[in-house]
Parts: sequence; C-alpha cells; structure tokens
Amino acid sequence: MSKNLYALFQSRFPNNMSSDFIKSPDGGNLSYSELDQQTAQMAGTLLSLGVEAGDRVAVQVEKTKEAVVLYLACLRVGAIYLPLNTAYTADELDYFMGDAQPHVMVCTSEKYKNLEAVAQRNSVPHLLTLNNKGTGSLMDRFKRTLPHHEVKDVSGDDIAAILYTSGTTGRSKGAMLSHDNLASNADVLHKYWGWVPNDILLHALPIFHVHGLFVAIHCVLMNGSGMWFLPKFNAEEIISLLPKSTVMMGVPTFYTRLLDHPDFGQSICQNMRLFISGSAPLLEDTFEQFSKRTGMTILERYGMTEAGMITSNPLSNPQDNSRQSDRIAGTVGYPLPGVQARLSKNTRDQDATDRDATDGDVGVLEIKGPNVFKGYWKMPKKTAEEFTKDGFFITGDIATIAEDNRVAIVGRTKDLIISGGYNIYPKEIEQIIDTIDGVKESAVIGIQHPDFGEAVVAIIISDNTKNLHEAYILNHLKDRLARFKQPKAIFFLDELPRNTMGKVQKNILRQNYANHFKTQQ
Repeated sequence: MSKNLYALFQSRFPNNMSSDFIKSPDGGNLSYSELDQQTAQMAGTLLSLGVEAGDRVAVQVEKTKEAVVLYLACLRVGAIYLPLNTAYTADELDYFMGDAQPHVMVCTSEKYKNLEAVAQRNSVPHLLTLNNKGTGSLMDRFKRTLPHHEVKDVSGDDIAAILYTSGTTGRSKGAMLSHDNLASNADVLHKYWGWVPNDILLHALPIFHVHGLFVAIHCVLMNGSGMWFLPKFNAEEIISLLPKSTVMMGVPTFYTRLLDHPDFGQSICQNMRLFISGSAPLLEDTFEQFSKRTGMTILERYGMTEAGMITSNPLSNPQDNSRQSDRIAGTVGYPLPGVQARLSKNTRDQDATDRDATDGDVGVLEIKGPNVFKGYWKMPKKTAEEFTKDGFFITGDIATIAEDNRVAIVGRTKDLIISGGYNIYPKEIEQIIDTIDGVKESAVIGIQHPDFGEAVVAIIISDNTKNLHEAYILNHLKDRLARFKQPKAIFFLDELPRNTMGKVQKNILRQNYANHFKTQQ
C-alpha cells in the first residue's frame, strides 16, 4: 500500500462523492468528486511544468480552495509543498528561494513584479500566479491540462512538506515533515478528538501554517466530511455559521473577539460539540469567561512546526462523558498516543542525564514520536544539535509535567529571564498580573540591566475599567511574588504585537525596550 498521504485521504473519502468537502458562504463549494478530479488536473499541471518527486513547490498566496487543491496535488505527485506566510516581504522570500531552490514558485499577481527578480536571482524555473478569485497564470495552465490520476508511490520517510520556522532567534530553518509524520498525526487527532460522521469544521485559520493547513484540513479529510472555509476570521460571519457547524479550531484571539461580541452565547453554540484552541497560550480568564458564557469548555492543545500536535487536553472526562471538566485552564493536556514527553534541566543535555522529573519540576520539554520531523532542510549540524543522543527532540519550551503526565507550558527557553543569578519564568508573573483588576493581558520580558544582568519588565494592556499605573501594579505584586521576580519597569500599551497565529512577539518587545535601563543610568 502506498505511503502517500493523499492515498490515505482517498481511502477516507465518503461513499457519496457529491458531498461537500469545502463549503463557502457565497456558494462556491467543492465536492469530494470535484476535489479528486481537480487535484488530478493540478497534478497534471505540475508535471507539465517538469515537477518531479522531491522537487519543492513554494506557495505564497491567499487562502482559497484552489490553494488547497494545489497542496493536495503536490502530495499526489510526490513533490514537496512549501507554504509561505503571506506577510513575508520580497527580501525575506529571497532567503527562502535561495535555501529551498524550488522548481515552481506561486504568488499573487500583485506580488509578481517584486518577486520576478527574486525568482531569477535564485534560478527558480517557473514563477506563476494564483489569485483569490481562482484566476492567474497557474489556473490558465490548469484549464489547458489533462488530469493525471495516478498517486505517486512514495515511502513514509519521503518529505511531504517543508515549513520554515519564524527565525526570531536567527536564520529561519526549514522543518522537513514526511508523509508518515503527517499521516500519524492526522490519524491520532481524528481519533483523539472524537470525530463523528457529519461533523462540520468551521475553518477561519490561515493555511500557510501547521494549525490551519495540517491539523484542521487533515482532520476533515480523515473524516470524509466538510468544512466552512472562510478567508479570514470575522466575528459576525463566525456567529452566523456556528449553528451550522460542530467543531471550531482557533487561536486565542478568535475566542476573545467572540466574547467581545454581544450576540455570542449559549444559544449560538447549541450545535457545537467542540471548540479547540492552539498556536498561542489561552489566558485562564478567556477559558473561564468562555465556559460561563457558553456552557462549553475550550479544549487547549500544544504543538509546533517540527511535530504537529504533541499534547492535548482530553475530549471528555473518562468518568463522565457528558462533561468536559477534565480540561484544565493553563495546561495543554497529555502527550498524544504514541508521543513520549520528558523534561531536561539543561537545554542541550544530549547525554540524557538528570531527567527524572517529579511533579512540579520545571525543565525543557523533550519529545519523541512518529509525528516528529526528519530534520532541518540542508542543516544536518543544526538537526543533530536539536536531538538528544537517544533520539528525543529538544523543543525549547519550558514546561512542567504533573504526576498524572499532564503538561503545562511555562515559556520558551529564549524567554527565560536570568536576573541576579536567578531563573525567572515569565508566565508565572504574567498569570499573577492578569488576575489584577483592570488588567486585560500582560507580557513579561527580560532586558539588559547594568546591575542584574537582566531585569524583569512587564508590558500591560488595560481593560479600561481602571486607571492603571505602575505603583498600582507593584502594590498588588509585593506580597505575591519574590522581590527578584517583581518588574523593575512597567509599560502600558493599547495592544501587544502578535504574529499571524496570535502569538505575542516578545522579540519585538525586547527590541523596543532594549535601551530602557541604559538611558536610566
């Protein structure tokens, strides 16, 4: 049996191939029959361009059903799909093109002119366009091409996709994900989250990222069911579609925006069986407010580019399947079936010593499982550095693992603050600040300090119910945090900088406030 991920999806297609895979509020639906036909035709299009198994196809386009067809067609022919954030500039794409050396680059017509020189400079044979209305030179060629129905026979270790990490601490690295990596994760998530016939996913995520492209779409394909496919998040549109959906996957900002909407409540969610949050930490206050408003509990999970999903809160309480009380705010649940997780007290302890973590210990999370990627593209030395000698991937996330194996993420190793010789975990401080009356959200960072090495700095967003100021915050912290953990400076902003997946960009905050204590001398 072929190990091609597309062959796995084909085996899960519904008996009624006229049923919808993609549902659009404007009526531009795509049935499973059309999906199979169009991916075959797009496969023929790629082959007509000289794409061979193992060739890279780089794609920076808007979210459309045609983009999904292109991704699946790459799987069909054994090409390596390379999705790129739509926010990347031509200069950033220059690096990716030089590193990945794609055979085909697909962009929007508006970006074609800027990318033409980039493609030429990096000897990319074909630069084609795909626009949000399904137009462009790629689709012109598609219409003239005969379908290629064969699904390429590949090994499970063959690379299906390369996703570049954000590169906030250095050069972006291309994580190589194999057909087996993606298939194993899709199979586990489909089972673990209890997908049932006729489930309908509400999909408002971008599709250049693990969450929207792999986790969401793969679950739908494994279920042979449909999804509402929205170009972006819009609270009004989401609320109108919730009664016609059963599952929603989102980032935390989706849920805070829904809670800000006066029409959002329990009656809107009556048909829903599952809300899932990921890609960024979910605030405990959001978790609690959502539960009170809807009577439902958000399921938080944890994953990363290099491994897809790693842990998840449970679908239901094993003792009472009618309740969701086993989902705990501030935790990301248990390692998924087949995934091993452990802690190390040393970020580069490759000799696998000192790993007998007990309940409450804090350490760097290390994982092993069939979902863990094959390494970084053209970076064998960096790949070797990121794995322990016994094969565990060093995630770089600081975590705790409770006695029952439940995982909570404390922060990133790059966010760890060392002040006066003490290790300080920002999330501990953020969780306390967030409970202060008048605080909507906070971010804690460390910046250079002449006396302490690094100093704790808090950036706070007000909910506009209080006149917040530094003395007010520090007064609330004085009896709740050790002196060395208390902020040496506090700043107030209207909003925190975030990436497209809702993660707070602490690197930007560190840059913005880097010279604060230097100017105080």
